[in-house]
Amino acid sequence: MKESRLGVQNKTRARMPGSTEGGARMSSWREFPERPIVGVGGVVIEDHRVLLILRGNEPLKGQWSIPGGTLELGETLVEGAARELREETGLQVRVMEMIEVFERINFGGGADETWATIEERRRPRFHFVIVDFLCQRISGEAMAGGDVTDVAWADEDDLEKFALTPTATRVIRKAFSMARARK
Repeated sequence: MKESRLGVQNKTRARMPGSTEGGARMSSWREFPERPIVGVGGVVIEDHRVLLILRGNEPLKGQWSIPGGTLELGETLVEGAARELREETGLQVRVMEMIEVFERINFGGGADETWATIEERRRPRFHFVIVDFLCQRISGEAMAGGDVTDVAWADEDDLEKFALTPTATRVIRKAFSMARARK
């Protein structure tokens, strides 16, 4: 276990021999897609903390976010969310209630969710429709996997330290509220 730059304890899986620093480059099919891509995410709340990941690839490369990724052909939303949590964090989870469905349309790099002209709107770099779920850990220890470079558990009051997108912050706050209501 190591201490992140924010003073939060976290774990990182050892790199495989021959792997590249920061993981493999994201497949080009996600950039400038022909149509929106379905994404799934899972918010794990445990002991009044949320599990966050540090993205290793675009979009949101180098930013803290909710674990998740793209839905695979033939996979249900619930199956996809569970698989993404397993791949990115090493956790086996039970996928529970849906938190929110939203779109992330990026016309440049990073978390830009705006466009300046109608021309930019016609050809986004990334366009995802994302379904986030509340999840409960069944087993496993959180550690970075896949294209994730770090993981951290964060208290609700410390979310601003992670510079999350406004959408991720809103979804996480809803998840905390849902988790409290389940008690």
